[in-house]
Amino acid sequence: MSKIYIILLLLTTNLFLCAQKKKEIKKLGIRSVTVTDIQGNKSITDSKTIYDSKGQILEEINYNKQGTLKSSIKYKYNKEGDVIEESEYNENNALKEKRTLKYNVLGEKIEEITSDVNNKQIKKVIYSYDMKGLKSEKKIYDANNQLISTKKYLYTYKLSKTESD
Repeated sequence: MSKIYIILLLLTTNLFLCAQKKKEIKKLGIRSVTVTDIQGNKSITDSKTIYDSKGQILEEINYNKQGTLKSSIKYKYNKEGDVIEESEYNENNALKEKRTLKYNVLGEKIEEITSDVNNKQIKKVIYSYDMKGLKSEKKIYDANNQLISTKKYLYTYKLSKTESD
């Protein structure tokens, strides 16, 4: 019976830590969170997230059902704390692809370029925003900069009450 309580405690603790916001991670001085899958008397590492002193994610590591490396993503930030680069690695820790992100002066992501291991563009995404700072459009381009998809975002607002309501 005590094993069940210990397992529940560990699972609850891991879920709590995974749900922490950047501010809380920084405040608590958390440097990494490891999620372990416990089935019966067998435990396997599922994932690990590594943080810097600012509470920003430096690396996310994912493991397969055998507990060996499946993939990882490493992050780089600008001085404002925005992610400017995501490098994804495969199970052999070899670079799979890299995403480079750009932001406008308001800190809104305006461009995301995905490149292969040879730094050749695979995909480009351009984001547009309305006057309220809400995403209004997302355009996706292929490796040859040909537009392949456009998504438009339309927001519906709750009507404010007037004197006639």
